[in-house]
Amino acid sequence: MELAALSRAAQALADETRLRLLALLAEGERPVKELVEVVGQSQPRISRHLKILTEAGLIRRMPEGAHVYYRLARDGAAATLARAALDGLAESTGEPQLRRDHERLALIRSRNQEAAERYFAEHAEEWHRLRALHVPEGEVEEAILAALGKSRFRALLDIGTGSGRMLELLAGRAERLTGVDRSPQMLSLARAHMESAGLPRVQLRAGDALALPLPRGAYDLVVLHQVLHFLDDPAAAIAEATRVLAPGGTLLIVDFAPHHVEFLREEHAHRRLGFSDEQLTAWLAATELAAPKLSHLSPPSGSGEQLTVTICASLKAAAGREPGAVGGGSL
Repeated sequence: MELAALSRAAQALADETRLRLLALLAEGERPVKELVEVVGQSQPRISRHLKILTEAGLIRRMPEGAHVYYRLARDGAAATLARAALDGLAESTGEPQLRRDHERLALIRSRNQEAAERYFAEHAEEWHRLRALHVPEGEVEEAILAALGKSRFRALLDIGTGSGRMLELLAGRAERLTGVDRSPQMLSLARAHMESAGLPRVQLRAGDALALPLPRGAYDLVVLHQVLHFLDDPAAAIAEATRVLAPGGTLLIVDFAPHHVEFLREEHAHRRLGFSDEQLTAWLAATELAAPKLSHLSPPSGSGEQLTVTICASLKAAAGREPGAVGGGSL
């Protein structure tokens, strides 16, 4: 079977356009319309080439609303052949066609980044008001890193990734990074952010926190950063996050403690005004997760309408152990 797969993959690579597409996808996942723009061929022709590469196991197809994104395959015999082909292409950087493709892709990336910057600028005042409600983001991020200790992870999933900031923050801790978000606009922003941060190979996918398009036990770190308060059923999201968490893996939740800042509900679609430690602990206890370690970042006393940030880290029971018996790690 592996020999047959390699044969199909080798045949798929015996085409100049498909090699160009492979080289483009080596720089990060891309939608069909951008590949069409770079390669300069019709959409039906590019779609046909992508179909051949997908069927050969060299790339993966990821529908996202009205768009379809493609990325390099990571596993299997065909993926190994793709990496070998890319190594060969890397030695051909002076090849005029590959150079032109790279230059066109750079222009598209620049355009995407400019669009992202415009969006952030348009919402700057709104976000400044929200950030002013709690301790500085730098302090929150330091506390997140402290909660994870010196642990390194094989695969990280950021649910409700937004702009992708958690992926950027934790990129040095994980070999593979995936972000999921329901909003196509936020995924576009995240892609621009990842490329600007020098992280083009981060995988970004459309998906619902309550029904992730991901296999069971695939990640050893799952992050829910400022996500639960937007949901009608936070407990269901925690259960779904636990499903994709590997035994012995870490679930990290960052959200607000209970508060009474009503404009967040009225103007920013917050469904829940924070969560108590008891509430979070009960939801975790209903899954395969151990009792969490909790920490809080509170605003200065007398600071008025401000929020306390809660950081909650919990381990999933390893195979053959009860949740409360989980040990080891840096939590």
